Amino acid sequence: MEQRKIGSLTVSVAGLGCNNFGWRIGLDETKAVLAAALDAGVNLLDTADMYGAGQSEEFMAAALAGRRKEVVLATKFGFEMAPGKAGAGPKYVKEACEASLRRLKTDWIDLYQLHKPDPATPIADTLGALDDLVRLGKVREIGCSNFSTAQLREAEAASKQSGGARFVSIQNEYSLLQRGPEAEVIPECRRLGLAFIPYFPLANGLLSGKYRKGQPLPANSRGKDGWGPKIFNDRNMDLVESLIAFAETRHHTLLELAISWLAARETVASVITGAKTPEQAKANAAAAGWRLTTEELARVDQILLQPA
Repeated sequence: MEQRKIGSLTVSVAGLGCNNFGWRIGLDETKAVLAAALDAGVNLLDTADMYGAGQSEEFMAAALAGRRKEVVLATKFGFEMAPGKAGAGPKYVKEACEASLRRLKTDWIDLYQLHKPDPATPIADTLGALDDLVRLGKVREIGCSNFSTAQLREAEAASKQSGGARFVSIQNEYSLLQRGPEAEVIPECRRLGLAFIPYFPLANGLLSGKYRKGQPLPANSRGKDGWGPKIFNDRNMDLVESLIAFAETRHHTLLELAISWLAARETVASVITGAKTPEQAKANAAAAGWRLTTEELARVDQILLQPA
């Protein structure tokens, strides 16, 4: 599988999102999904302390027994884990890191990411604590998530002033149906040399190919929860049909188009997709293999910009 860089880290262009572990699937299923992903060439595993209230990290530790050195392990902090256990204050940053290290049963985290901005804490203070963790060898690289262009610039300026660790990546929502980062964040990543890691690359499953216009949603579909009105609307369903038709003319699936299109975008380092079964993990890993031509990318743009 193609390899790309996130700072000093070398990662697979297809990554595995681990938010299902400990929440939607149990330990045995987690082990099967992780094994399938690793065997398919995936090495970037992305989780967070909040996924499954800590169980994602715990299940991953069990699943990675004997294979820790094969993977680039990324996790996040910042969302509330318990009363008073949230944010990006220096003391809590270090507490959260130690907790993740214990749950993951590892001595180091390859990519430690601030899950969301903390308006109550100056970013310089957060970066100072993260720099301490890097210097101690507990963290190799640091990143952020859900940051704006202005927040990226502020963080970069703070790192330059201190001479300490800097963010090497940003993880924001990005997909064929959500192209907001293209306006400012991705150009800023290019300017600063940051790797971009898209989350929700399949738009909460809508771009997986299993949802078709005029057909009822499966019983466990995310279209029936709070994401429904935002994602599963008539406009997006029409786009899905057009994208499926285009992909089929190239003998590919919508899943392959959704992941390979992101992999073709400038600054994207790895496309992380979640999986609940080994089959899904294998399919997601294989989906990054379509090398879209300039003509094909232009045609996709035409489809996405067609009048509603």
